[in-house]
Amino acid sequence: MSRCPLVLDTIYLNRQVRATYERVARAPTSGFHFHTGAAYAVRQLGYDAAELAALPDACTERFSGVGNPLRIGTIPAGAVVLDHACGAGMDLLLAARAAGPEGRAIGVDLTPGMRASALRAAAQARLLDRVQLHEGTFEDLPADDASVDVVISNGVLNLAPDKPRVIGEIVRVLRPGGTLFLADVVLDRELAQAARANADLWASCIGGALTEAMLLQLLEECGLSEAQVTERFECFAGTDVDRKFHGHLHAYGANVLAIKR
Repeated sequence: MSRCPLVLDTIYLNRQVRATYERVARAPTSGFHFHTGAAYAVRQLGYDAAELAALPDACTERFSGVGNPLRIGTIPAGAVVLDHACGAGMDLLLAARAAGPEGRAIGVDLTPGMRASALRAAAQARLLDRVQLHEGTFEDLPADDASVDVVISNGVLNLAPDKPRVIGEIVRVLRPGGTLFLADVVLDRELAQAARANADLWASCIGGALTEAMLLQLLEECGLSEAQVTERFECFAGTDVDRKFHGHLHAYGANVLAIKR
């Protein structure tokens, strides 16, 4: 249920995903199968317009999340936060500000262009004293065991071929009682195996997405507890994904809370 079909070309998938987000880093307004930017984040995902206006364009223009993980719960002052595939760093910098000067926000991303944008944004926002950026994958996070209070993740898990391994890494780095603030694409019905084996559908954030029930069950099976959907978003409204699947499949964003046992 949670691992990719054996026939999925994961090498092609990873290449497509990396190429897509490098294009977002280079030209964030050039048009994609998903929305980007601060106006979208405010209009469809409930971000605070004033908070985003106070952040550098280097991160807000390149935002391409599907939900709003920072609405799931409170980041305590002094917390260590890890942004799991942080992209250009919009959520990362918001988390850094919430954690305060005694806290730390760690961004991990595979895409060089996105990491460069996040680093530039952190410098412009004068947050380099509490922000760290690392190259890494969500299957192998560059963080010690039980070293993180909160993991945030926005629009990433659906792209992972081996979801149990990815969630296992989140569980590994979280301290006992630590929280996962997850936003991801979910579907109103399970896809057929043929569709799940299509790497282009995976790269479009559809092929690897789960239903709410499947996602919550997977989080619990991997060592998290109290998994629950806290909010839903029409993140694909007006996109090519919406037009392609309208009337056949409903893909949307969901905020999900889970706690490490």
